[in-house]
Amino acid sequence: MARVATIPLQRTMSDAIQRAQEKLAVSQTQLNTTKKAPDFASLGTETVRNLSAHSLLARQDAQSTVSKRVGTTLSLYQGQIEGIQDSIEDLKQQITSTVGTGQSTGLQEAIEAAFGQLRAALNSSEGGTPLFGGSQTSVSPFAPSTLADAATITADNAFKDDGVLASARIADGVDVTYGISASALGKGIYEAFRTLAQAGDIGANPTDAQMDALKQVVGQFDTGLGDLRAVNAENGRKQNQVESLTKRGDERSLLLNGVIETNEDADLGQVAIDIAQQTTVLQASYSVFAQLAGLSLVTYMK
Repeated sequence: MARVATIPLQRTMSDAIQRAQEKLAVSQTQLNTTKKAPDFASLGTETVRNLSAHSLLARQDAQSTVSKRVGTTLSLYQGQIEGIQDSIEDLKQQITSTVGTGQSTGLQEAIEAAFGQLRAALNSSEGGTPLFGGSQTSVSPFAPSTLADAATITADNAFKDDGVLASARIADGVDVTYGISASALGKGIYEAFRTLAQAGDIGANPTDAQMDALKQVVGQFDTGLGDLRAVNAENGRKQNQVESLTKRGDERSLLLNGVIETNEDADLGQVAIDIAQQTTVLQASYSVFAQLAGLSLVTYMK
């Protein structure tokens, strides 16, 4: 039977066991959640800093998402612009050759193909929204369907964009206007196609009037390509700006994540060591308690 003298020791050991169990439970929770504490309040003096870091990180992540989307759109602009540029430069080369040789076999087909590529590029879309339509999303920004239509449709009537450019906030206090309108991109080139359309179908041997039109078109294409290159250069400048701000934002996100991880994430290696030590202490406490519980004066009177 238990003696009165052993009761205080048993209570002391019981308290020690409870403390050991609590510490072990905390360490096991850290191992399961990989976090130092179950909530922000338990972080103590680091609570305010981490709440602020989480708020800044959420805002930075939102801005990074926007900047990457803008970067993708700018890349799509570049692809379409360079496609138009390559097509028109090839056509200009063929026209120049025709002016020099007087032979235009296959030129009409090349003109119509280049016009079709121009139309496809100006009416291209991203997610169902025209790339070069400004705020107009329900109509195609370039109206003429065929080269023949260009003969009677003026440049002002050919383009249906409204000139409104898109804008996005990609960093704190930094708004970037990045849209491109179809008219700014292709109006000069369209004038050259109008001249070609009004000259009529060009056969193997162009007429004197058609030859004069081809000479005029070479100059019009030079003007249109100049406008195109200027638009592409501005688009490239904005691409560099967005890429720079995106990189800076990613670095800031990395820094904020580091602050959060330092204050919140548990050191799993240390947690494993703590669990091993706390398990040993708890087992020792159980053993001592068992021995105390078995003490009896009768044992020493035998």
